[in-house]
Amino acid sequence: FFLDYFATGKLDPDQGAAIVGGIAAGCRDAGCALIGGETAEMPGMYSHGDYDLAGFAVGAAERGQLLPSGDIAEGDIILGLASSGVHSNGFSLVRKIVELSGLGWDAPAPFAEGKALGEALLTPTRIYVKPLLKAIRETHALKALAHITGGGFPENIPRVLPKHLAAEIDLAAVKVPPVFSWLAKVGGVEAKEMLRTFNCGIGMIVVVAPENVEAVKAALETEGEAVVTLGRMIAREEGAHGTVYKGTLAL
Repeated sequence: FFLDYFATGKLDPDQGAAIVGGIAAGCRDAGCALIGGETAEMPGMYSHGDYDLAGFAVGAAERGQLLPSGDIAEGDIILGLASSGVHSNGFSLVRKIVELSGLGWDAPAPFAEGKALGEALLTPTRIYVKPLLKAIRETHALKALAHITGGGFPENIPRVLPKHLAAEIDLAAVKVPPVFSWLAKVGGVEAKEMLRTFNCGIGMIVVVAPENVEAVKAALETEGEAVVTLGRMIAREEGAHGTVYKGTLAL
């Protein structure tokens, strides 16, 4: 289930309804019940039109089915699931780059025909819950999942790995959406920093044994996910980083 918290100086009913409607849509995508929350009016704390939004979810799982599993091994394959865009991280840098570009939020997006810049940058985060649950239940083959949020590959992938293994990522396999190419070019952001800040086109990674790759890919693709073979697990020396790259990111 999910609970939300919405705080503002003075409640605008239309604004509040739009926000709660968006939360409800996200909950439907995730198969999660929106069971309540809190709305707070705090005059003097927020400027006109400003608001604060937070929320949390609670789920349940059998202890023996929790991920990551304990059998991740050298040679296991890393699959990448495509993102829908910037998702929900890196917007401090996004705002700075938009400022550098000189474009207004309502200007046509240079990387998304027919959309305003603000609309394109705020493309809703892809929610992977239902496709992943289906793949888990059908194949029983998923060993680990890592959501590529703030911190990108280098901060999120190592969290699900044992200390003796690292993820070798083939950057040439990443299909970089145009929004990231635009951000890198306008902001003068190097590939290494892009990978540390944004998802760069991969919103979720899945670790599976080589013999289960096709079954897991098929289960995810049937649910509409775009899946690429992103890399593999390799041995990690003591003190070495948990993510290493080969190839070049096509920004």
